[in-house]
Amino acid sequence: MFDVIVNNSKGERLQNFHCPVSECTIGKARDNFVQLRGWKVANHHAEVSRTSEGLFIEDKTGKSSIEVNGEDVNHHGPIRSADVIIIAGYHIKAGMSSDAGDDIDEDDDEAFDDMKTVFGVQHHTVLEESEEISKTLINLQHDEKFKWRNRVHEELLAAMDLRRTDISSMDENKLRKHVEGLITEIITEMGPKLPGDVNKEVLAADVLNEAVGLGPLEKLLADETVTEIMVNKFDEIFIEQSGKLTLSDITFSSDDAVMTAIERIVSPLGRRIDESSPLVDARLKDGSRVNAIIPPLALRGPCLTIRKFAKQKLQAQDLVNFGALNEGMVNFLETAVKNHMNILISGGTGSGKTTLLNVLSNFIPPSERIITVEDAAELKLNQPHLVSLEARPSNLEGKGAIPIRDLVKNCLRMRPDRIVVGECRGGETLDMLQAMNTGHDGSLTTAHANTPRDMIARLEVMVMMSGLDLPVSAIREMVASAIHMIVQISRYSDGSRRITNITEITGVESGIVSMQDIFRYQQEGFDENGKVKGHFEATGAIPHFYEEMRQRGLPVDMSIFS
Repeated sequence: MFDVIVNNSKGERLQNFHCPVSECTIGKARDNFVQLRGWKVANHHAEVSRTSEGLFIEDKTGKSSIEVNGEDVNHHGPIRSADVIIIAGYHIKAGMSSDAGDDIDEDDDEAFDDMKTVFGVQHHTVLEESEEISKTLINLQHDEKFKWRNRVHEELLAAMDLRRTDISSMDENKLRKHVEGLITEIITEMGPKLPGDVNKEVLAADVLNEAVGLGPLEKLLADETVTEIMVNKFDEIFIEQSGKLTLSDITFSSDDAVMTAIERIVSPLGRRIDESSPLVDARLKDGSRVNAIIPPLALRGPCLTIRKFAKQKLQAQDLVNFGALNEGMVNFLETAVKNHMNILISGGTGSGKTTLLNVLSNFIPPSERIITVEDAAELKLNQPHLVSLEARPSNLEGKGAIPIRDLVKNCLRMRPDRIVVGECRGGETLDMLQAMNTGHDGSLTTAHANTPRDMIARLEVMVMMSGLDLPVSAIREMVASAIHMIVQISRYSDGSRRITNITEITGVESGIVSMQDIFRYQQEGFDENGKVKGHFEATGAIPHFYEEMRQRGLPVDMSIFS
């Protein structure tokens, strides 16, 4: 085994190649082990071979187009670390891999120094030198893995082009089977050229996922323990498992591969992403939320964030089992939803607002007409009388955008019993509050805030974003009469999510919106495993609508407030 390192004319490293066989071809054609670009590069330009005497390079063009140490040569060797090999402007180094230990005599200082020079290792300590060599070899193996994947992918595209495959006429399953068959043929033909350590089944799966799926993300999407995927750059992917962020060992082959995955997500939704519109919100087929942002806004390359949607819809009992709330709080929220209380779910990013909104929507009676309004459709409601509306971004000309605010206004003309807005983040808050105040009780929505009191201030600011010059006192009166309950949910340092407050808004006193906690979570520190400890408690306050229900003779469970 030996390594070939390609630099540009300035000495900047372009690529590392780890050759597991005795010969390594260099040229422009795809079947070369080292593929170089440029009009001066021949299809099969040169070959580096390993013999018992060392490494030799031979010109394959018959024109002495290889330069070694300033001289044109047809054949040169053994290659030393000081040799400068130039092919069409590329500066090339070649040296034995440390895997071929029998070819390197560690007692031979000159040979050991040669190896260190090839890998760019500075003369510090033996330990530092071996660590640097190990890192370089890992990079070489990483590059080699993607080299074969990219080569198979290129052959696949060429085969589909030659056969003039009409993919538009195929459904997803048929296309996947067709591509899978082509990949199997290509890998079978390449069999003798593939190194022994390349797993053909894994290679075929990787190419298939990159060709018709989301590439390496397919494995993470299939893993039910992964709840969020964050692609910071093509070779840096973080995942969330059990509320904790960790760096995944899965990577893309390049920025182009990330862009292909992003385009594959947004195109079926009629959305676009390019330099003129470099950020987009979208969703996967299973409802998972997707956000993508690309250069020039993302400086390190295309960035993709996927918040996975649970394959099985969570029920209230699941949240109880997770410790997010207790049975008394579930009973209270169910009663509030069924009795048409307007509920606002408040929390930070990733705290579980949408999940809780889905759970609360289960309590809406199936006989009621529900209209959902969202930026990117995520809500999964089971009721039969359901209309789902989704906002639309602008087209290539910057026209045709339909924001959430227009959809909220329109849904008021659709005779809804309930309006569910995925998230209020701007001027649509005013229209939502007006709907709650004009006969559409029982509406649900979410917004970002850290506490119920902060939520009131956020609502005031968002109403002002509508462009109407309303006095603060009028806004507070509107908020107090429209919102009945604020459910605050928080994400703790151990990754757990809990409902920290269920707060009733009771009115306006002296210009301030007054409220009282009905339930709250009291944290008591951490256990020996670093998990948050605490308990849920009722404050003893009785909400006004419970008193009204009791006065009307309706059955109510007052014990939950004890």
